[in-house]
Amino acid sequence: MRSLLASLACTSLLTLTGTSHAQPAGKPADQGGNLAPGQAKGSQQTDPRQGPNPTGAPVEQAPPNVPEFKPAFPGQTRAPGVQTRTALQVTEVASGFNKPWAIAFLPDKRMLVTEKPTGKLFIVTPEGKKSPAIAGIPKVDGRNQGGLLDVEVGPDYGTSGLIYWTYYEPRKGGNGLTVARAKLVDGPKPKVEGLKVIFRMEPTLESTLHAGGRLVFTPDGKLFVTLGERSIMEGRVQARDLKSDFGKIVRINPDGSIPKDNPFVGQKDARPEIWTLGHRNILSAALDSKGRLWEVEMGPRGGDELNLIERGKDYGWPTIGYGEEYSGEPIHKTTQGPGMEQPVYYWDPVISPSGMTIYSGELFPEWKGNFFIGGLSSAALVRLVLENDRVVGEERLLMDQKARIREVVQGPEGALYLLTDDSNGKLLKVTPR
Repeated sequence: MRSLLASLACTSLLTLTGTSHAQPAGKPADQGGNLAPGQAKGSQQTDPRQGPNPTGAPVEQAPPNVPEFKPAFPGQTRAPGVQTRTALQVTEVASGFNKPWAIAFLPDKRMLVTEKPTGKLFIVTPEGKKSPAIAGIPKVDGRNQGGLLDVEVGPDYGTSGLIYWTYYEPRKGGNGLTVARAKLVDGPKPKVEGLKVIFRMEPTLESTLHAGGRLVFTPDGKLFVTLGERSIMEGRVQARDLKSDFGKIVRINPDGSIPKDNPFVGQKDARPEIWTLGHRNILSAALDSKGRLWEVEMGPRGGDELNLIERGKDYGWPTIGYGEEYSGEPIHKTTQGPGMEQPVYYWDPVISPSGMTIYSGELFPEWKGNFFIGGLSSAALVRLVLENDRVVGEERLLMDQKARIREVVQGPEGALYLLTDDSNGKLLKVTPR
């Protein structure tokens, strides 16, 4: 086990003075519809002190991979660049993680941190001290994009002690995304006990790609699980098939049972856990202040998407989209289709999104309601400013770190906490300078 650096052992100061950074245009290293104009059902308001919506050049300067695909409405891509006025301090809290994937805060402000390929789960103090690996976590298939992925603290943790996590489960005939829960037993040698698998992606398939894996609890106690379509053609063609979990967002109760008000309950040849369909690979998801689910999903070569998720909707993959195969061959004949939702926003070239939070803290008043997305191939923390459910500004932060950002969460004090995707991954904390 590698030793960790204490908090403040390595601190860098970052003052943001521009937004004209261009994203690398190459193939993402880890790949992994909404409302028509004028039909917005709500709004994510910007800080009124920012004044009117920004205008000017977009952040992205590289040419699109698929220039013939045009946005369906103004502002659907390449929003004007915006600039954070607050000087930022980036503090390295801990390091020595082997490709960490997720952070979840315990009530005492310690953090649970997952390591993807090793299947290890740690408790990390605010000062950066790491526990021994938590015992009792089941074996994972850690190849490629597989392994131990998201972790969340149960909404009733104070009484139940339950934590939840997602992982690539080795199975006969392949693997699949699985959700488990167990009671966390704290102490010098932490462990979990009473483990229960509450969801298994079906069918089983031999693939090390695109299983999704984000968990989002809702205010009414339900649990969203985001799923990918496994990348290979055998899985891709199931993304809009209601008999398969591939390419879906599912909604379950915390014990794994199916809510009776799910949209496809009782429908013949439909899996009752499905909430939405037609997704590629979702590694970023969060609730806004109204309790609505937003997600950012991986596109292929071009076509990363921001979507506002609505019950029972079809988001179109692979029939429609804004990208192309990594070979440059076409995937879609068109970007629009009947009964299929348009993304609120898309990127071409891609940012390779992973991790997402919608800011609600007090440390950064100018960020209230803004979306923050980890960028892998873009090596950036991507900030989006929304107005009436439309993106009106974009910023690329922390590009001087030259790091793939795997996870971003808001801490209890309003700081942002990040994980870098590296064999010596770091836990970073972003505060005002």
